[in-house]
Amino acid sequence: MKNLLNLFFTCLFFAVFAFEAHADIKLPAIFSDNMVLQQQSQVAVWGWAKPNSGVSVTGSWDKKTYNAKSDTQGYWLVKIITPAAGFTPHTLSISDGKAVTLSNILIGEVWVCSGQSNMEMPMKGFRNEPVEGGPEAIASSTNPGIRCFTVTKASKAAPQDDCTGVWELANPQTTSGFTATGYFFGRLLNQALNVPVGLIHTSWGGSRIEAWMTPNSLKDIPEKPIPATDADIRVQNGTPTVLYNGMIHPIMGYGIRGAIWYQGESNRDEPALYVKMFDAMVREWRNLWGMGEFPFYYCQIAPYNYGGGTNSGYIREAQAKGMITTPNTGMAVLMDAESANSIHPPKKRDAGERLALWALAKTYGMDKMHYRSPEMKSLDIEGRVAIVTFDITGDPGLTTYGKEILNFQISGRDKRFYPAKAAYSGNRVYVFSPAVAEPVAVRYCWDDTSATELFTVEGHLPVSSFRTDEW
Repeated sequence: MKNLLNLFFTCLFFAVFAFEAHADIKLPAIFSDNMVLQQQSQVAVWGWAKPNSGVSVTGSWDKKTYNAKSDTQGYWLVKIITPAAGFTPHTLSISDGKAVTLSNILIGEVWVCSGQSNMEMPMKGFRNEPVEGGPEAIASSTNPGIRCFTVTKASKAAPQDDCTGVWELANPQTTSGFTATGYFFGRLLNQALNVPVGLIHTSWGGSRIEAWMTPNSLKDIPEKPIPATDADIRVQNGTPTVLYNGMIHPIMGYGIRGAIWYQGESNRDEPALYVKMFDAMVREWRNLWGMGEFPFYYCQIAPYNYGGGTNSGYIREAQAKGMITTPNTGMAVLMDAESANSIHPPKKRDAGERLALWALAKTYGMDKMHYRSPEMKSLDIEGRVAIVTFDITGDPGLTTYGKEILNFQISGRDKRFYPAKAAYSGNRVYVFSPAVAEPVAVRYCWDDTSATELFTVEGHLPVSSFRTDEW
C-alpha cells in the first residue's frame, strides 16, 4: 500500500508539473531580453499559453497592463503602446498566472534588413573578401543603443510560427557577426537621431527574390511554381516562398519602422519579371505586416564581371523602376563600388549609409540634405550633340573629380552604339561621337563592369547606369 501511495503522489507531482509547464508562457525568439521595440507605436506582442486562458502584458515604462485571451491552440496576441525612444532599459512582463519577464529592453527605431549575400556579408567579411574599414569599425563599436537580431537560415514549404536567433548589443565581441550593410545603416541612424536602433537581420546568400515572396504575391507569376512540401524544395535559397516561410513569417507583425533590402544579383537574367516581383513582394509584406505603407529602401547591385548572361545594366534599370512602380521606396546607387572582380563590394559603409540617407531624409524629415543619386531627366539633341539633363540643380551640380568621362555611348537611328566623348556643366552632360551624325539615343555604363565617373558635388552620390532608349 505504501508503495502504491508513493507511486500515486509521484504521478500526481509530474502531472501537476506537466500542467504548469504547459501553462507557462512561450514567446517567439524575436521577443527576448535586449530587444528593441518600435517607439511611439501600437506594437504587437504574441505567443502561446494554455488554451483559452487569460494573458496579461505589462511594460515598465508606464506600468499599464494589456489583456488578451489565448485561443483553442493557445495562441494569443495583444497590442501595447510604446513611449518615445530613449536609452533607459525597460522590462516587459507577460503572465498567465506565472510571469515571464524580459529585461534590458530599449525603445527606439526598428528596421528589417533582408536580401542575399551582400546583406548577409558580416562586418568581419567573407573569406578573401574583407569589409573596407571593418576592423576599425568593429573595435569602436561598443554601443548598447545598436542591437541586432539575426534570423537563422531556414528554408520551408509552409509558414513557420517561430525562428531561431538572439538580440545582441553592438560591441567588439558581437559586431563582427552583424550584417555590415545593416550595421552601417543603423550606426548612422543612431548618430543622427540619437535614439536606439534595432536591426532584424534576415538574409541568405545567393537567394532569389521569389524565395522571399508569399504564394499570394506569386499568384500572377506562373513562371515561379510553389513547392507543396519540404521534399519539393529544389533550391534551398531560391525556390519560391521558402525563405518567406522560414525567415520572414516568424517575425511578421513585429513592430518596425521600415525595411532595407540588398538583392538582385541572382535575378539578373530576368529584369522585366523582377520589376513585377519586387513590387508584388513589397506590397505583400506591407499588407501582412499591417503597419501601413512603411518605407522600403534598397541597394542597386554594383558593377561586377559576371562572365556572360544578360548585361547587368538591365537588372539595374529594373531596380531603378522600383522607385516608380512601388510607392515609398528609394534606391541607393553603388556604381562606384570598385568591385568588378568581386560580387561582394568591400564598401559596405557606402551601401549602409546611402540607405540611411534615404531614411533620414524621407522617413525622419531631414530632407534638406542631399540623399539620392541624380537621375536622367531629359535628352535633347542639338545638331550632332546629345544633351543629357539630370534632375538636380545646376548649382553645385555634377563633378568627376577631374577624371575624364569614358563610359558614354551614343547611337543614331541605326541602333548602333559608338563610344562617345562627354563633357559636363552644372547638371548637364554633352555627348558627342564623330561616328554619329544624327544622334537619337545615349547609354551610360551600360554593361556589367563599367563604373561611374559622375557624382553629385553635394553628397558625393554616384550617377547610375542608364539608357534613353527602349531597344
